[in-house]
Amino acid sequence: MVKTQDRLTEMKAEILTAIAHPNRIKIIEYLQKDVYCNCELAPAIGLEQSNLSRHLKILTHAGILTSWKEGLKVNFKVADPRVFKILEYAESLARTEVESTLELLEQI
Repeated sequence: MVKTQDRLTEMKAEILTAIAHPNRIKIIEYLQKDVYCNCELAPAIGLEQSNLSRHLKILTHAGILTSWKEGLKVNFKVADPRVFKILEYAESLARTEVESTLELLEQI
């Protein structure tokens, strides 16, 4: 039987793995503005519909996005706005890494 802490660790990994793709980050950040249907997301993100659908499925399966149908359209929104904090922290870490690299280059 899997221990509770082990299962929580697995769940965290699933969430981070689902987010960990540049196109999925773009989708999440775009959905921060509003709710959009897949037909609006494809041109906004710059992906073919089939590629977009694959990324949306991964994000929805991980519980990061929710979706619902309205007629022929499938709308998407971020399920929990705390995901934006994860992306903010990742950006902060990336900026710190860039700044550290620049400081090292200046010392050369």
